[in-house]
Amino acid sequence: MQADIKWLDDPETFRVNQLPAHSDHYFYKNTDEIDQDSSFVKSLNGPWKFQFSKTPQDRPVDFFQPDFDSRNFDTIKVPSHIELAGYAQIQYINTWYPWEGKIYRRPPYTLNSDKLTPGIFSEAEDNSVGSYLKTFTLPESFKHQRIIVQFQGVEEALYVWLNGHFIGYAEDSFTPSEFDLTPYIQDGENILAARVYKRCTASYLEDQDMFRFSGIFRDVNLIALPDTHIEDLDIRPVVSDDFQSGILNVSAKTSGKYDKNSTLKLSVTDSDGKTIIEQEQPSAEELSFEPMDFSSINLWSPDSPYLYNLLIKVYGPTKELLEVVPYQFGFRKIELRDDKVIYVNNQRLVINGVNRHEWNAKTGRAITVDDMKSDIKTMLDNNINADRTCHYPDQIPWYYLCDQNGIYLMAENNLESHGTWQKSGAIEPSFNVPGDNPHWLEVVLDRARTNYEMFKNHPSVIFWSLGNESFAGSDIAAMNKFYKEHDDSRLTHYEGVVHTPELKDQISDVESRMYEKPDNIEEYLKNDPKKPFIDCEYMHDMGNSLGGMNSYHQLVEKYPMYQGGFIWDFIDQALLVHDPISDQDVLRYGGDFDERHSDYEFSGDGLMFADRTEKPAMQEVKYYYGLRK
Repeated sequence: MQADIKWLDDPETFRVNQLPAHSDHYFYKNTDEIDQDSSFVKSLNGPWKFQFSKTPQDRPVDFFQPDFDSRNFDTIKVPSHIELAGYAQIQYINTWYPWEGKIYRRPPYTLNSDKLTPGIFSEAEDNSVGSYLKTFTLPESFKHQRIIVQFQGVEEALYVWLNGHFIGYAEDSFTPSEFDLTPYIQDGENILAARVYKRCTASYLEDQDMFRFSGIFRDVNLIALPDTHIEDLDIRPVVSDDFQSGILNVSAKTSGKYDKNSTLKLSVTDSDGKTIIEQEQPSAEELSFEPMDFSSINLWSPDSPYLYNLLIKVYGPTKELLEVVPYQFGFRKIELRDDKVIYVNNQRLVINGVNRHEWNAKTGRAITVDDMKSDIKTMLDNNINADRTCHYPDQIPWYYLCDQNGIYLMAENNLESHGTWQKSGAIEPSFNVPGDNPHWLEVVLDRARTNYEMFKNHPSVIFWSLGNESFAGSDIAAMNKFYKEHDDSRLTHYEGVVHTPELKDQISDVESRMYEKPDNIEEYLKNDPKKPFIDCEYMHDMGNSLGGMNSYHQLVEKYPMYQGGFIWDFIDQALLVHDPISDQDVLRYGGDFDERHSDYEFSGDGLMFADRTEKPAMQEVKYYYGLRK
């Protein structure tokens, strides 16, 4: 198969040769590696050869060929944003698409239900391209193994080649894309090529309120898979009705050499390291361990984020250890009861939440684990117990940190199509996607599937959120149905169904609104509503704001069906740049980069400045959220 640039124009082509999504578990050669780097993983982060092209037509067409002369290429750091490396215009926008007012462009299959728009992105003058090259030599321990390349985050359309051979194509900027390199890997020097287009039909689905960047902005890894490998792990702890005991269900999918003499040995220990359960199963492509009874359990909650330790060791036919997979899990029970109130572990759920973009003032959305740990500390210090991952899946370590520190997660899909249905503040969904459009159904279902498969084992995830500000229709109802069919242990959330009340029985377990006045919320709660109420965005901490929290706090105390909300938002989106006039480093917001159009200082509405300095408004949050503990 050869790569086709026309895939950029087709919403029904969004993954080619991409490996299926799976759980986010780590794996190691032995237990000694668990607290270190896995020897199955080789990082490809660092300097890559790079060429920037303003348009698709300007791209170096055959740059992926082994004999291509790349001496004129520049060097770029991976991970990073192309714009922050100085190659392209930095631009912040809230609801509009970046091309509005400049290019007439409507989503395929919307104005004409049977028609693509040839060249809409593949021949676009505003579609910049980054061509990346990385040379690597296969580690000795990787030889004769299956080799995978993993791109953890790429905005927005990614083509991959190895040694001149086309490997695959992917969209969905905020979830990992994995490809099998095994057929074309060489023992000596290998040339990995990646082409990244800033825009494709996925641009209609990724219209989040943020700086619009492009490039390889999360880690890239080379991964060796052992002869028998746990491909996917499904951990389902079930809390009994007495909230004292429970059952653990564990299933797995394996790949590689399936030998009847290969064995998976499972053990579970408590937080003190005491062994509770041991079990053994022969290897198979799909297998389930016997249900495991826990006569006494410690429950996971924000007040006590108790985690058990699961460990699976994979042994080959001659009893050699092939792989070790650790995973921490927690017992917690989420219920939406007949009284229409959500309970976690038999206690009414009250969300003291924030919406959190991934952000670093120097590197944009290319953040580090230290950034994440700092954010966790800030949340714990200020009585924040919940995070909505606005409006995309975050880096994998964030979910583990929330497990370990007791932060509830509303795990949001990478979906926002704001500009297709809201124009200049008016609701006008004439070319809305995904809507009821069958041509856009599979791509949004794929995003739901990926979000679920990756993060299904995390106790911190209590809601699956279908996306943000994408109106509503049968396609989003299908996303809701997917989660309901695959997971009965969590609830679903989607605010946009407020625009299509006829679909409320099919979308979202909660009534969710943005910036609703307390009086209107009270009116809703007084009139025997069908669903509990959550403010998925409220307060909007922009400038000298965040007053009036007491009005919402009174609703928490008065109405059990009011279950709190998520403040917009956690951290400013601003970039630290050196000002040559004052000779100082200063924070620049939207519009400060001569971008037009822009939504200007609207990028700055966080509880913290972009350098992670807390604003005075955080004191208000700490006080009122502290009253609810």
